Amino acid sequence: WRVSGFSIVYADTRVMKDLHQTAFSNLMQHSYRFFSDTFSGSLARRVNRISHAYDIFVEETIYSLLPLFVTVVGILFVIFQNNLLLGLALLVWILIFLVVSYFVTVWKQKYDIERAEADTRSTGFLADSITNSTTVKLFSAQKYENSLYADVLERVRNITSLTWNVNEWIVGVQAFLMIVIEFIVFYIAIKLWKQGLLTVGDFVLLQSYVLLLVRQIWGFGRILRRLYVAFADAKEMVEILETPFEVADTHNAERLVVSQGKIAFENVDFSFNQTRKVLRDFNLTIIPGEKIALVGPSGAGKSTITKLLFRFYDIQKGHITIDGEDIVHVTQESLRNNIALVPQEPILFHRSLMDNIRYGRRDATDAEVIEAAKQSHCHEFIDALPEKYETFVGERGVKLSGGERQRVAIARAILKDAPILVLDEATSSLDSESESLIQDALENLMKGKTTIVIAHRLSTIMKMDRIVVIEDGKVSTDGTHDDLIKQEGVYKTLWDIQAGGFLA
Repeated sequence: WRVSGFSIVYADTRVMKDLHQTAFSNLMQHSYRFFSDTFSGSLARRVNRISHAYDIFVEETIYSLLPLFVTVVGILFVIFQNNLLLGLALLVWILIFLVVSYFVTVWKQKYDIERAEADTRSTGFLADSITNSTTVKLFSAQKYENSLYADVLERVRNITSLTWNVNEWIVGVQAFLMIVIEFIVFYIAIKLWKQGLLTVGDFVLLQSYVLLLVRQIWGFGRILRRLYVAFADAKEMVEILETPFEVADTHNAERLVVSQGKIAFENVDFSFNQTRKVLRDFNLTIIPGEKIALVGPSGAGKSTITKLLFRFYDIQKGHITIDGEDIVHVTQESLRNNIALVPQEPILFHRSLMDNIRYGRRDATDAEVIEAAKQSHCHEFIDALPEKYETFVGERGVKLSGGERQRVAIARAILKDAPILVLDEATSSLDSESESLIQDALENLMKGKTTIVIAHRLSTIMKMDRIVVIEDGKVSTDGTHDDLIKQEGVYKTLWDIQAGGFLA
């Protein structure tokens, strides 16, 4: 027992760690769409469940199923030695009991799977509500969220109650089968005793063994139910592990080496679903070192263009190339290593500011991190914090203001120093004073880089080499700011609206 105990501790902990690692690694390789469609809380629940299910499986197999098998075989051997008829009766009964238990448990598994799915949904709802706790407070929606959560929990309770009731029915059937075998053995033993074929001592021995056998077999039903509950708990994560990656590296994909930074979209079609096409025969070429701004109404496809450049989605038609290399034929890791992004709404890890900035280049020294922070004007507010660069920023960076988070994101991009830069409303959360400071940092950041900017602020757009106007998934026109305000169209309309607002 001690040897087996220490052996299981040694093996179990390592296998459970490996299951966690495998599940996490698999999850992180799934596409942008996969995470958009799934609650993060639910995914965390599934990762934890698969290792817990394995733990139950090992525990029940080694500590319950294996001893049961040895005991039952030993008892049957002894009874067969004493009386062939009683041994056959017990063997037939055991086979019937095991077969009935197995098929009933397999039939019940669909309810266990429903229970696991309902529990996962409740965890996802809980995580979603906690993440949006500020919104709940702003709209005084605590009672509303409580009622929604109560409905979710009621569905969990209903399916859990059903599975437990089914368990009770199964136990009832098993109890009936055990009463039947007890009467059968008692009846046969008395008949054999009357015929002088069994002594009172044999009778007591058989009765003791039968009671022990019944107790062991009774445990088989519980073991089987626990095993199948474990299988049901693991099923959701196993399904993810068996789901092909929507966006995957092609066979023999090579590393992308960006020498110039030329980007080309050639006859690109893309849609999120069959009913709505976002880009239609889209063509755009960005020469090395060029700084362009993408302008257009909401829903025109500006952010989608940058997501496709990162290969968060695969296009339905056409090609996207960097320095002539189709991004489909290069590794995703090398592609994204060559592109830096400053998003509109940066999300930070609940880690230190040093760790968050260093995420731009994980091998950067502390001095390099601090220099990037100075260039992005993070250093001023970080240096005023009690723990300075070791300050933890809270989940998703909630302990920082929107402008502070955006400056941290800019510091990451400065530290990454990739040849291609994407700015998605990179100054939208900054006040006028902060923006003027950041503009210098952005200008330094853009030097020598091919840059794509999505912005509505005139101060950013006017400085671009070229402004590309997107309408209905296509390039409708392009040119410099001075060229476009002379033409009737989307850009002039946007300019008139904004300039008119400023002048008023």
